[in-house]
Amino acid sequence: MKNIKISFLVLLAFVFVFNACKDDEKTETITGFGSVEIEFDNQAGDKSLVLGNTYKTAFGDTVKFTTFNYYISNIVLGKADGTTYTVPKNESYFLCKQDDATTRAITIDNVPAGDYTTLSFVVGVDSAKSVSAIGERTGVLDPATGASGMYWSWNSGYIFVKVEGTSPAAPLDAGSGERIFQYHTGLFGGYNSTTLNNLKTIKLTAPDEAAEVRENHEAPHFHLYVDVLQMFTSPTNISIAENPYSHSGAYSKTVADNYADMFIIDHVHNH
Repeated sequence: MKNIKISFLVLLAFVFVFNACKDDEKTETITGFGSVEIEFDNQAGDKSLVLGNTYKTAFGDTVKFTTFNYYISNIVLGKADGTTYTVPKNESYFLCKQDDATTRAITIDNVPAGDYTTLSFVVGVDSAKSVSAIGERTGVLDPATGASGMYWSWNSGYIFVKVEGTSPAAPLDAGSGERIFQYHTGLFGGYNSTTLNNLKTIKLTAPDEAAEVRENHEAPHFHLYVDVLQMFTSPTNISIAENPYSHSGAYSKTVADNYADMFIIDHVHNH
C-alpha cells in the first residue's frame, strides 16, 4: 500500500511539472531581433536556369536565354496572426541577376523576432523612388553604375524585368547575325504624363514551416523558385514570332501580367 501511495505521488509530481513546462511554452515571449535570408533560385520550368541552355516555351518556341535580371523592392514579412514587418524602404531595393549568383541571395537584418509565414515584395522600382532626386538613388538604383543596363535614360525609368535571348522563331538581327528576342519591362504609371503601371506586388505563403527569427540564432532561409518560362504563359501564351520585342509599348502589360506568377516559395529552412 505504501509503495502504491509513493508511486501515485511521483506520478502526480510528474504531471504537475509537465503541465508547468507546457504553460511556460505557451507564455514564452519571443523578443529581440534577428535576420532573414531570401534566395531567388532561377528556374526554367522544372530545370535550373542556365544561360545558353535550350528550353521550350508554352507556345512551343525553342529559346536560349542570355539575360535574366529583375528588381525586387518593398519587402514585407508577415506572421500567421496578420502582423507584419516592413523592411525600411531605403534598405529594400535589390537587383537580381542570373549571371551573378551573389545578387540573388538577400539578407534582411534587424527583423523583430517571431515566426514569419508570408513574404511579399514588389517586382520593379516604385514610383516614389523612380522620381526621387538622383542623389537619393544609390547602389543598384544609381543609373550610372549599379543600374547600368536596367535604366531607360530617355524615359527616366527603370527596367523592372529584363529578359533577352535567341530563338529560331525570332527575326534575324542584321548587326549580330543572331535571331534575338528582347523583353524589357518597366513603367510605373508616369510622372509628367500617364503611362502603363507595370509594377507587380507579389505575396507568397510558406508551404510548410514558418521562418523562425530569433536573436543570436542563424537566419532562417526563404528559398524561392523563379520560373522565367512563366513569363511566356498564363494568362497569355507569347509567340516570339509575333512579338519578339517588348519595351515600353502596350504589349509590356501582357509580359508583366505573365511574369507576376513566376515566383513561389519552395521551402523554408530553419537552421
